[in-house]
Amino acid sequence: MAITKIHPIKSTLNLAIDYITKSEKTDEKILVSTHKCHEPTTHTQFLRTRNDAGTKGTVLARHLIQSFLPGETSPELAHQIGMELCKKILKGEYEFVLSTHVDKGHIHNHIIFNNVNMVTGRCYQSNKKSYHQIRYQSDKLCKENSLSVIDEFYENYKKKYKTNGKSWYENEQAKHGTSWKSRLQFDIDRMINQSEDLDEFLKKMDELGYEIKYGKHIAFKPKDKARFTRTKTIGEDYTEERLKERITENANQKTFTVKKRVGNIIDIKNNEKAQSSKRYEFWATKHNLHTMAESVIYIREHGIKSVKQLDEYIQKAADERQNIQEKIKAINKEMQKLSTTMEQVHTVKKHRAYYKEYKANPSHKEFFEEYKAQIALYKNALSELKKSYSMLPNSKDILAELDKLQEKKNTLMQEYSSSKSNMKELYQIRKNYEKYMGKEMER
Repeated sequence: MAITKIHPIKSTLNLAIDYITKSEKTDEKILVSTHKCHEPTTHTQFLRTRNDAGTKGTVLARHLIQSFLPGETSPELAHQIGMELCKKILKGEYEFVLSTHVDKGHIHNHIIFNNVNMVTGRCYQSNKKSYHQIRYQSDKLCKENSLSVIDEFYENYKKKYKTNGKSWYENEQAKHGTSWKSRLQFDIDRMINQSEDLDEFLKKMDELGYEIKYGKHIAFKPKDKARFTRTKTIGEDYTEERLKERITENANQKTFTVKKRVGNIIDIKNNEKAQSSKRYEFWATKHNLHTMAESVIYIREHGIKSVKQLDEYIQKAADERQNIQEKIKAINKEMQKLSTTMEQVHTVKKHRAYYKEYKANPSHKEFFEEYKAQIALYKNALSELKKSYSMLPNSKDILAELDKLQEKKNTLMQEYSSSKSNMKELYQIRKNYEKYMGKEMER
């Protein structure tokens, strides 16, 4: 598995090139190659191309590092892969120097290439798209040479089930429900369930006290925080596009057992306004008759003929709601277990090569000292996995199971939300009946 990093060089270009081409690092410069330039004068040739193009930008060159896991490849193969990577991403249009370092426990390539295209005279555009292309080509070359690559299923898992940008402190606070990002997620989820469209959702978030910033991405800021937080950074389910989808889904799937049609009974005898205003008393009387009619219609529709039956119906609904809650808790517990397994599998895959290299050369003390943390992580993760699995679990299967559980959880959450409204209406009906009728219903 090759790890790639890229950063700009804005000064001391000659020192950077001198460093990556040192003899002791590159097997006496055997592992140094160049394209359209000569290693001793590379930096001056870069500047000449830059001056000829009339470029005035601050970036002189780009420094790309491609690191391989210990023991996975030979220096010669690593250098060959580095040359192929340069051909793929630079297409022969940029001067570059490539060196392969063998002085550390892991073999790695250094590629410094001119920031100016010697064919077009334009500057290299370093952004997410160009970096993803570098990583794609690097992974492709690793596959072609039977080297391990980044686990795409683990990457998808991170996007779906791991909150981005959380500090250690926030993760610890989230476990106890006190993380402000967790609170933002909670408030967004609540307001989505109460909104018919995006405008209503944003209005409700504003009423909760959040400042809202509109731009390329929606961002929220609680009153006690200094900075805005883009919703896309707290999870894949919170991007602006996904928020709109969730609001629409929620609006379409609101199938409450009881429609919100039953109001409160007004206690006319103890209501000062009713006692002082005949008009209000008349209106309140009509309101109570209408409200009780709706209450009676509901209980008759469900075959309820007595207060006892109504209480039994309410208890049954409460038990069903409690059952849904327990199912959600069980799913959360299972998802947490699978997430832990996914992390352990990733740790084993990530650090396996370090452990193999150590086992193959146990007397290599320098290597062990440099990578003892990675070796310890590998051993601990593997030990935990062996408690539950006879073979290393497949990250693809873990992700598929997490997706199934998430789908079940989403359905149960909708049922739980509906049952909450249903229970509220049932309690209101029971209260109205007790106030208005004061006695058990007759057949």
